[in-house]
This record gives sequence, C-alpha cells and structure tokens, in this order.
Amino acid sequence: MTDKFNDLGFAKLDVSRQERTGMSETIFCQSKTKEQLVKIYQSFANEKISVLGTRCSKEQFEYVKQAGLPVEYDTTSQIMKMRFGSVHKLPGKVAVCTGGTSDLPIAEEAAQVAEFFGAEVERYFDVGISGIHRLLSKIEQIGAAQVIISISGMDGSLSSVIASQVKAPVISVPTSVGYGASFNGLTALLTMINSSAEGMSVVNIDNGFGAGVLACRILRMIESYNLGKQK
Repeated sequence: MTDKFNDLGFAKLDVSRQERTGMSETIFCQSKTKEQLVKIYQSFANEKISVLGTRCSKEQFEYVKQAGLPVEYDTTSQIMKMRFGSVHKLPGKVAVCTGGTSDLPIAEEAAQVAEFFGAEVERYFDVGISGIHRLLSKIEQIGAAQVIISISGMDGSLSSVIASQVKAPVISVPTSVGYGASFNGLTALLTMINSSAEGMSVVNIDNGFGAGVLACRILRMIESYNLGKQK
C-alpha cells in the first residue's frame, strides 16, 4: 500500500492524497493553535507539498508567516495557501455566483479553492433575484461555464432560477446570511434541496470549500473523458 501519512502526534497528515484524488490535503485551521499550524505547514513544506488552509484567522496566518513559511493569505475567504511548483490547469470554467455581497466570504472560499486546484473561475457577485434583471444580464456568460456554483442565503432561491436557465450542473451553497427566520442558513438549505429545478446538487451551509472541490472534480472528469476520446 503506497498511501502514507506523517504522524505529528496531535495530527496525522495525509501526504499521499494528491496521488489518490488529484488534490492535496486541506487543513481546517479553525480551533487549531498557531503552534500546531506551524508544525503542520512545516511538515508539508519539508516534502514540498502544496497545502490549502481554510477558516484561517489573520493572527494564525501572521504567526505561520513569521515562522518563515512561504504562505499567502486572502482576507475575504480566510484561506491560507502554500504552493510548490505549478498547478495543473483544468479545462473549462467555473462560474461563482452570489445572491448578495453578504455572501462574498463563502463565495471567495469556493473561488479560491477552485483556483488553487487548477480551475479558471469567473465571478458574478450580487446577482440575487430581488433584482432579477442583474442575473438575467449575465445569464449567457454564466451559462457558458462548465460548472456553476450558486451561493445565497435568505430564501436561497437563486440556485433554482439559475438551474432553470442553464445546461451546466449547478452546485448550490446555502449561507447563514439572513434574518431570524432564516435559521442561520437552514431555510436556504431546505429551499435548495426541495427545488424543482433539475441539475442541482447542494452542499452544507457555508461550505464554499466543498463546492470548490466538487467543481474541480467535475472538471477533472471532463478532462478524463476528453483524453479518452483522443485515444
């Protein structure tokens, strides 16, 4: 068995994930100490393995950066990246759409994750259905993407409208944005999983990371199919 991990005592780092899935391990930084993150990133750096960190605070990033590790940080998505070598570019495009600007942190998480793993991303922000003309003015460009990520809170209906107008698969991300009866994203989640529009999948509330990974896996399947046809 070729799969292996680095045992740090408090964590077992999956260093063979790239070979199995095409994507290196991602670290969920929330609740980890700054010292633990330095040890984790240093372990990956020793083997020149690219790694992505989600839900990372600015304080955590600055501590890891000060330890001399080649990390970069995006404030909006709270993602900390460390890359070695070039990224394999995937075919096609991913369109990331949001209902409103309050959804931007989750949208950027999805976009940054997809870009880290090789996707070309186009952003269509603040195209919610409360002013549906904004969405309709961009629907041709959105529909030209191979995968669409639709991110919205409140009633979560953006995904249904998009899915009714395009051929591409739509990955729906409910967010915890909204007033009291939105129940921290539960209302949007239920709207999405009960949608009558076909061609939609739904990830967990605020799970921009999961949406970005799923989009890249779809693009990888397109790439594999195209390569098979060429043989």
